[in-house]
Amino acid sequence: MKTCNSCGKCCIKYSNGALSASVDEIELWEVFNPGIAEYVKNGEIWADPSSGKLLELCPFLTKTTDAKSKVKYSCDIYYDRPDDCKYYPSNVQEMINDQCEMIEEQDLLDLKKAQQRLDIIMIDSR
Repeated sequence: MKTCNSCGKCCIKYSNGALSASVDEIELWEVFNPGIAEYVKNGEIWADPSSGKLLELCPFLTKTTDAKSKVKYSCDIYYDRPDDCKYYPSNVQEMINDQCEMIEEQDLLDLKKAQQRLDIIMIDSR
């Protein structure tokens, strides 16, 4: 299993209402990060501050292109991102379903071993 290459597939797929934040997370944002909290409407995250409609993409997802013209994504609120983001990917099957670029062919041959590798990679996030 590879480490994350910042392809952005997960952030893009789980935009537009597919993520949630706990009441505690939202309250922390309201107090310490009002710039994040302004994108919360009626308990839903990543809503347009003026209209309240859910945004197609996370407003904190930044797209860049490296010197080799490879597109990469970064999170502008990485340390304050919702737990849904912190804990992704939670299991190998989820990665397969989402076409995560961390998965390698050898991982598909032994899903149990791949899950063990994923757990090690994600130990600091969980």
